[in-house]
Amino acid sequence: MDGGVLHMLQFVISALLLAGGVFFVIAGTVGVLRFPDFYTRMHAAGMTDTLGAELVLLGLIVQAGFSQTSLKLALIAFLLFLTSPTAAHAVVGAAHNAGLKPMLGKYRAPALGEAPEVKSEVKPKPKSKSKPKPRTKKKAT
Repeated sequence: MDGGVLHMLQFVISALLLAGGVFFVIAGTVGVLRFPDFYTRMHAAGMTDTLGAELVLLGLIVQAGFSQTSLKLALIAFLLFLTSPTAAHAVVGAAHNAGLKPMLGKYRAPALGEAPEVKSEVKPKPKSKSKPKPRTKKKAT
């Protein structure tokens, strides 16, 4: 094949990967804005942003060709692949441990221009009524 055809193919593949990545990032943003509670919003953000960022980085790797830059981008993609879902899981776990309950039942999204209901979703944990025992110094023998 001719060099011009290969460059055109490289450009098309890169553009498709970049467009796919941007699509998933925008879909995640819409999900964060439209979903009703924290857990569904975190699912939308965590899943689509990871995939979108990976596709964008793959598109940049294809565009850079076989070079040191593509190796650096691959390393960034690998680290992002490991850390992004882990961070989302940690945030959701912290919210669950803090007592944030998921919204259950049927949900109707508010119409455009309609203000959504705002509810306090976090219920504070009751504090222990027992007093801590005072520390005493140990006697040296």
